[in-house]
This record gives sequence, C-alpha cells and structure tokens, in this order.
Amino acid sequence: MTAQTATTEMKYIRLGRSGLNVSRIAFGTWQLGGDWGATDEEAAIRAIRHAHDQGINFFDTAQGYGFGASERLLAKALSGYRREDVVIATKGGLRSLGGPQVERDASPEAIRAGVDDSLRALATDYVDVLQVHWPDPKTPFAETAGALAELIAAGKIRHAGVSNFSAEQMDEFSRTLPVETLQPPYHLFHRDIEASILPYAQQHDIGVLVYGPLAHGLLGGHLDAGAQFSSDDWRSHSPDFQGDSLARNVRVVAALERLANDELGVPVSRLAVAWTLANPAVHVAIIGTRSAGHVDDAIAAASLVLSDDVMRRIDEITSDAVRIAGPRPEAM
Repeated sequence: MTAQTATTEMKYIRLGRSGLNVSRIAFGTWQLGGDWGATDEEAAIRAIRHAHDQGINFFDTAQGYGFGASERLLAKALSGYRREDVVIATKGGLRSLGGPQVERDASPEAIRAGVDDSLRALATDYVDVLQVHWPDPKTPFAETAGALAELIAAGKIRHAGVSNFSAEQMDEFSRTLPVETLQPPYHLFHRDIEASILPYAQQHDIGVLVYGPLAHGLLGGHLDAGAQFSSDDWRSHSPDFQGDSLARNVRVVAALERLANDELGVPVSRLAVAWTLANPAVHVAIIGTRSAGHVDDAIAAASLVLSDDVMRRIDEITSDAVRIAGPRPEAM
C-alpha cells in the first residue's frame, strides 16, 4: 500500500505482552478534563460514540484529568455499549492539591483509593489497564507495583502499565511486577524516547501507546506564530507555545504541510500520526479530540504507509525544529 491509498478501515494490533487486541488509534480524553479549556459535553460525547462506531475500541483516560470529570464523561458516552467490546485504560498516581495544582502520589494507599474512585467514575467493575501516570520519587517502585499486583488479583484491574517512565525505571518496576504497557510522549518535535525507551519496550514486548502525536495541536496545521490560548488552557503559559520557539516550529509545520498536501494528498495531521505508527516499537497512537472529523482523519492515518524516502524527507524538514518538552504535572 502506498501513502496515497489510505483507507478508513480501522487497524488492530496486539498490545504487547498484555495480549489485548486494540485499535491502532486510541481515543484520548485529556482534553475533556479541563486542562485545555471548557468542554462542550455534547460534542465530546458525539466524538467518543463516533469513534466507537468507526471501530476504535481503545479509550484512554486518567484520574488526573479533572479528577473524575474525564472518566465520568467517558462513562456517559460509552453507556449502552457492551463493556466487553471496549478496552479502557486509565491512570493513577496524581493527587489534587486544590485548583489546578497536583502532586505525584503513587503510594499503595493512593493507588488503591484511586482505582476505587475510577471504578465509580467509569461505572464499571474493572479497568482493562491501570497506568502509573508519572514516576513518584517519594514511593519505591516495589510498593506501587505490589499494590497493582494486589488489584490485579482482586479483579479490579486486568493489566498494569506505566506512563512517562524511563527504561531504567521500567526495569526497576518490573522486578516486582512486569510492566505490560507504556504511555510516553512521542511526536515529530519530541523524539527522546527513540534512544533507549522504545528499544527497551520492544525488547520486553511492552505495549506502547504514545500520547501527543499531533504535538499538542501544533501538527494539526491550524496554529500560527501568533496563536493565543485561553487562560485555562495549559499551553497559554507553556514556553513551548510562545515566541521564537513557536514561530520556528510553525515554519517547520508549514514545510511538512507542503509535503503532505502536495505530494501525498493528505493533511499534515494524518502524516504526523502515521509517522508515529511507523516506528515498529509503537503499537497505538492516542488522539484527543472533540471532533468526529478528527477521528476519521486519525483512523485513516493508521492505514497510511510512509515510504523510506518520505521518512527521510520528514527528518530533513524537522532538523530545524525546536524540541517541545511538553507538560509536567507540577507545571500545569
């Protein structure tokens, strides 16, 4: 299949050692928790249901996305669908300090309480995948992993994974409980995980679901150097989306857009998602959206095959890009 023959048929894959059969596109719900501004609930529900109806069976959320807001909205959208037909991943290990402030807390007590909160919010008896949202330097990995093992034995969660962990951290965690999935940031402006994290995951058959494949909206092709964000959007106070860094990256996106549009006949957003899935260590790309149209574009990206020449040219175009660090919980 060439790059020009992308279809809208959903592709599926085994999510590493978890054995879960999941769509290569996961619907992410970070944008529904309040960190990206106000949520149009009806539009969000339509987008989630459209994703399901188009073959997406994998839905990613987190306790930290509004501390119940995102999970409850996802449950509302999926109400009426058979539970066994969807794979729900959530994340724990963040604690609200009031308002937008959070801190990392992956203590056994916090993990257990968080899972119970998630089960109530998601209106389900079990979570398919529970991921530790961020490494917690105050809690030994063995304690967190031990709590997750107990939750698996109790049937509250089926598989355990991590998010934003290094290869060394995954290795230490796995001494107590094997890491089954990893959720790292990965896009054309953030490729750090290619050095050691993705090779480690591939070597240990860890299912990788990457977040931010559109560089938090930059690779959607709709931002310019003067982009303004609402005060309740985390990007409004992120240096990644200000000044010269934003201006340089917007120029890079414009060049990628010419390649995508003029030579491949696809939007730059589709090129960006297909690029992440082209890495053999990546199983799934998470797309967060409030738009049914964006869902269709992401599904088409899962079928878009990029030639070696196109991959080389993408590398050349992005060689002038400014690395986007992305958000961390302490800076939200």
